[in-house]
Amino acid sequence: MERYRILPITECYGGMEHRLYPVVLFGPEDAVLVDCGYPGCSAALEEALTQAGVRPEQLTKLLLTHQDDDHMGAAFELVQRYPRLQVAASRTERPFLSGEKKNLRLEQAEQLQEHLPEEQKAFGLQFCQRLRAARPVKVDLEVEEGDWFPWAGGCRVLATPGHTPGHISLYLEQEQVLITGDAAVAEGGRLEVANPQFCLDPEQAERSLERLRGVPCARYICYHGGVLEKG
Repeated sequence: MERYRILPITECYGGMEHRLYPVVLFGPEDAVLVDCGYPGCSAALEEALTQAGVRPEQLTKLLLTHQDDDHMGAAFELVQRYPRLQVAASRTERPFLSGEKKNLRLEQAEQLQEHLPEEQKAFGLQFCQRLRAARPVKVDLEVEEGDWFPWAGGCRVLATPGHTPGHISLYLEQEQVLITGDAAVAEGGRLEVANPQFCLDPEQAERSLERLRGVPCARYICYHGGVLEKG
């Protein structure tokens, strides 16, 4: 029985085309979607799920690796469409996802906006507006380092902070697969820090990357860059 499926989606957002790699995990009683793309991505996700043989209404949980809009942007619309869908995220990320605290990526972008050269200000303003478009979503289940779930034959939560404070990755123990989120990106056949210029704590991000490199696995699934097979 298949334990997980990668759901590559291509979405145009903010005037650019983005290739993203959400994953669906299968468990005894669950079908868990890991990350969900930008606001408006729900149709592309539903199509990818259908092509993978999964009816969208079968989903029981949506696990968000962190608060960035390309990972959680479609969460609100998915929950509205499928009310039984429970949202899971780390305890640290929860208040940013739910809107109790201001999104840290938006805060970072607003601070940078003040220092952008004149010719980049329009793009910076558009980026801030894009971040504000992501609707908050209630988190039903908090997860943390070491938590284990019977998804995909056994799924362990790994704390991988740096990109954001409460970023998490997932280790599928029996499959020896790592779902990195934005803790790592596949670039040129190597595992690297994803978008280091956006890491809220670059030193933590480097430590998280080294941790992922040290986990015994055969395959990395990176949200940006796709699959990297470990030689």
